[in-house]
Amino acid sequence: MLYVILFSVLELGIIVHSVVIGLSLGASESPKTIKPLVVALTFHQFFEGIGLGGCIFQAEFKSLAATIMGACFSITTPFGIVIGILVTSSYKEDSSTALIVEGVLNSASAGILIYMALVDLLSPDFMNPRMQKNKLLQLGSNVSLLLGAGLMSLLAKWA
Repeated sequence: MLYVILFSVLELGIIVHSVVIGLSLGASESPKTIKPLVVALTFHQFFEGIGLGGCIFQAEFKSLAATIMGACFSITTPFGIVIGILVTSSYKEDSSTALIVEGVLNSASAGILIYMALVDLLSPDFMNPRMQKNKLLQLGSNVSLLLGAGLMSLLAKWA
């Protein structure tokens, strides 16, 4: 039951995040902005989908619930892109209202995702007795974690 609640909250954070990044892409008008965003989103959504799929599997959701969660994940970014395209004419990227709304949505989804990643997804793995007893496994896991975070930060900087 705990996994069901945890991963439902994770799904909510991912959905809000996906709509916001889709909105950003849909509202973009410059090809110089769109091309890097598409590349970054492709990698980002791919790894996010793999992580979410693993979580859905671990929580042992029933087939219908897993299908609905997968479908929601699949349609949220395109939904955000459509909204972004529709509001492009009235959307002023530098207006204070747009910046506040985007900032609040980004910070809410980022907060949920960071909390879920650190507290609910990573900590059980790093606190596992097998991990605690094996220093080489700890080193490899920490290096992999930092390398992954660094590469995602580099990708974010590039986009």
